[in-house]
Amino acid sequence: MKSKNSQTSTFLSILLLDDDPAFAHSIIHCFAEFKERPSAVKWKKSVESALLAIRNQEPFDIIIMDYFSQTSNTNGLDFCLALNQMEKQIPIVFVSSVSDIQLAVEVIKLGVEEFLLKEEIVFSDFPKNLTNILERAQLRRHRYAVEKRIGMAENRTQAVRELVVTICHEFNNPLAAVKISYDLLKRLLSSENDRRLLQTFERNYLQIEKEIRRLRDLNFERIDFPHS
Repeated sequence: MKSKNSQTSTFLSILLLDDDPAFAHSIIHCFAEFKERPSAVKWKKSVESALLAIRNQEPFDIIIMDYFSQTSNTNGLDFCLALNQMEKQIPIVFVSSVSDIQLAVEVIKLGVEEFLLKEEIVFSDFPKNLTNILERAQLRRHRYAVEKRIGMAENRTQAVRELVVTICHEFNNPLAAVKISYDLLKRLLSSENDRRLLQTFERNYLQIEKEIRRLRDLNFERIDFPHS
């Protein structure tokens, strides 16, 4: 397991989507001055060029983007939908010059990591804050993946439990009928050969009965399923 120091020293690749050159240059400069974690900012002015970079499999760790894009006549919601269609799960931080509490609530509901006002951003602190946001997103996604694996294991366990119950039920009725027939034969047959045959049959019958009980008493919580 990596320590916090080793995590923060990992190279950070940032996609910046904003049509304001002054703001973009401030972001690029503050990350160039950030010594705690090596990073690179790729600046795109339009949604189309940003999506093209993502389609080209450029490895971005996080996206900073203005919610309102003047050059593309689109907004952050359109970008999120396009990203979902591409099946890309990259953490997004929205920035905006417009204060809108309702909008901030709505975008957070979409899974966006943060909604920040540009005028409130302290550029000297922003790289560290962004690193914290990214680590928080990674932790949440790791937790979700673990919970998903646990849910899949529980579903498999339930399926096995139901299958075992069915198998035991299917065996129990015929075994009960066999036991009745065996008891009747035991009373009717008296020769030595017949009795030896019945003893062999009884051992086999009891072994089957034992295995059915073992199956019925299986500890489902300790089943180690193969990884898919």
